[in-house]
Amino acid sequence: MRKRLLVSLGIVVLAVLVLGTAGGAYAYFWDRGRADVIAPRVRVAGTDVSGLHAQAARVLVERQAVEPLRRPLRLAAGGWSTTLQRSDLVRVDLDGMVGAAVAASRSGSFDDRVLRALQGRRLDVDVPLRATVSAAAVDGVVDRVAAALARKPRSARVVPSARRLRLVPSHDGLAVRTDDLRRRLRAALLDPSVATLAVPTRPVRPKVPTPALARRYPAFLLVDREHFKVRLYRHLKLYRTYRVAVGRAGLETPAGLYHIDDRQVDPSWHVPQSAWAGSLAGQVIPPGPADPIKARWLGFYDGAGIHGTDELSSIGTAASHGCIRMAIPDVIQLFPLVPMGTPIFVG
Repeated sequence: MRKRLLVSLGIVVLAVLVLGTAGGAYAYFWDRGRADVIAPRVRVAGTDVSGLHAQAARVLVERQAVEPLRRPLRLAAGGWSTTLQRSDLVRVDLDGMVGAAVAASRSGSFDDRVLRALQGRRLDVDVPLRATVSAAAVDGVVDRVAAALARKPRSARVVPSARRLRLVPSHDGLAVRTDDLRRRLRAALLDPSVATLAVPTRPVRPKVPTPALARRYPAFLLVDREHFKVRLYRHLKLYRTYRVAVGRAGLETPAGLYHIDDRQVDPSWHVPQSAWAGSLAGQVIPPGPADPIKARWLGFYDGAGIHGTDELSSIGTAASHGCIRMAIPDVIQLFPLVPMGTPIFVG
């Protein structure tokens, strides 16, 4: 009886050993056959690749996560736009991501993997997107966009003519906020939901905005030789118009843009060294009856200036030796309104 019991026990032990050996071999070959199979609950760039072989996972991740990163990206500002190909700026490490998923699935020892499979345990691993944006390419795009959109500001200015003072208004320039664009562009390139990126810009203010121009010109004189008039503008608005005499033929009042550089009350006459002055050339005639320069003097160029005259019959004609003659009450009125440096345009 005892002998028979020992024989039976031996048979059971032998059977267990045989079955254990066969099961181990099966488990070993099962594990080897799943060397590139991804475990349950493993995601790559948000794509569930559970149970897939590496190649199948690669195809799925490329379609769901990589292809969207190849969509064009439009940059726009106002009426301007340009289109970028994301693939020119973004590189995705697809093989590296899938390899990481496989490596996570193969983590642990052989026994750990078998036990995990028998127990149905899940890894719950999410391999993040591995994508890099070319810094050099982004810098190139930012430079090109900045150059395309750059607009210089224009300061306000005046354009004088004999009859009117024309105002050319200022306008703002435009500049791209390059650091901001660089940051936004990098983010948008990796976000396929962004189809259009608004280019961040800033206005560039002119040195002289239109409202400031009037303050620059408290006075401006226009000399209309053809119609024998002087127009006084104050803060760019026409303030007074005066009848005057101008230089005669051969001694014309010099045309051009000048500035008042000499102001005198009851000035002396410094006779120019000119043939028409005769024996008076080079002399200084003090104020009085012999002095033709009456009341006030506003000099602007090489001996030419505005002054009063008592020869009222010459007003409205070309009669002077180059100066601009005004009636004495007019020149007295004009004088305090015209500070040193006032522009005077003779046309």
